[in-house]
Amino acid sequence: MIGASMVPMPQVQLPLFPSGTTSITPELAFERRDNQVVYFNGHLPVFTHGVEDLGSFRMFTSQLVVNGTASQGEIVKAFGVPLVTVKRGVKRYRQGGAKLFFTPPVKRTGHKLTPERLEQAQQLLDEGRSVPEVSRELGVLASTLHKAIGDGRLRRALKKNPRRLRKPASPLRASVA
Repeated sequence: MIGASMVPMPQVQLPLFPSGTTSITPELAFERRDNQVVYFNGHLPVFTHGVEDLGSFRMFTSQLVVNGTASQGEIVKAFGVPLVTVKRGVKRYRQGGAKLFFTPPVKRTGHKLTPERLEQAQQLLDEGRSVPEVSRELGVLASTLHKAIGDGRLRRALKKNPRRLRKPASPLRASVA
């Protein structure tokens, strides 16, 4: 059939990886080079991050799972990480994308020591009340108040103890010594 249009045959990509790589899937591999981790699709590098860069590692491996490029089990097997860590990363990636791996976690605020309660506690401490007394009156654990004192949200009142007058030593003790 001369002159007939020829349909090109699709080319099969052979999984050729540079030597020294560790396989993740038949198409993906990684290698540690100096202080970097390099990911390969075949022989082409597709992503790099520092060895100590846990956020980038979790983001990229989660992205591989979400995109269907690798399974959670393949990530666990290739890197030796716990399955629950991979699942947590995938959930995080699905909820907020890559940016969640690089933003600091939101710090929780206490719900027992509200600004109003802090003010009440400080007034009671300023009146000279002890931490256990303030704790009982406000219904807050003493340890919670101690933490607030320790991190500067509360301050202890200065104790106003009058100097105790020393009794003069008895003449018998003075002569024995």
